[in-house]
Amino acid sequence: MNLTALFAAYGRPAALCAADGTMQSETAAIISPLRYKNKMYLDGVNTEIGFNSQGHYLYLGPPSPDLTLASEGDYLTAGGEKYRIDRAERVYHGSEIFYIWAIIRVIVETEDPV
Repeated sequence: MNLTALFAAYGRPAALCAADGTMQSETAAIISPLRYKNKMYLDGVNTEIGFNSQGHYLYLGPPSPDLTLASEGDYLTAGGEKYRIDRAERVYHGSEIFYIWAIIRVIVETEDPV
């Protein structure tokens, strides 16, 4: 038992890519901005529903791809954005992986000056 069908129905398309840009796996996942209710954080923007840290997101996805096994430099793509995987963990139901959660961050690419 896992949440793969739920993510397929309600998630958005995402892909795990290797550092060289090669797509390793496609999936559907829920990606949502992280928001904080208290105002002790110095950077970011307060919104009607809470504090937006601008760039950090919560990833909830099926057991495959297992983001806990991602190599250095691997990244996610979804909706035209690239995300670095800062932290990922498995959530179990008994001995089976129920889903994967991760903290991901938008990759800001800069152009080299000519």
